[in-house]
Amino acid sequence: MLTAYGPVYGLNDEMCMKIASAFGAGMGYMQETCGAVTGAFMVIGLKHHTGSGDRSSRETVYRLVKEFVRAFESRTRSIKCRELLDFDISTREGLEDARKSNIFKVCVDYVREAAGILERIL
Repeated sequence: MLTAYGPVYGLNDEMCMKIASAFGAGMGYMQETCGAVTGAFMVIGLKHHTGSGDRSSRETVYRLVKEFVRAFESRTRSIKCRELLDFDISTREGLEDARKSNIFKVCVDYVREAAGILERIL
């Protein structure tokens, strides 16, 4: 998500990859918030936060994040990686099982959903 939109807001691809690298697999295989979702949050912040401590822009970001989550959950049932994959990839065994089952192919669908929602609300 960030590499698709970052350059529009002054970040090059390498910087986007560095910033977003820890967020995949629900934040480093911890299976918390889906990386496509956290990437969308970063893009929302890039576009709408002035960075000047302006409370109004921060409130806009929070409102859009909530709007994004409502839309994403209505299409996918959750923003949590563990619920989206239905595998415990936080363990070595669970990660191996998930890879063997080829479950990560569904992540493409989640990225597609996130991108569509993000495009609509930006």
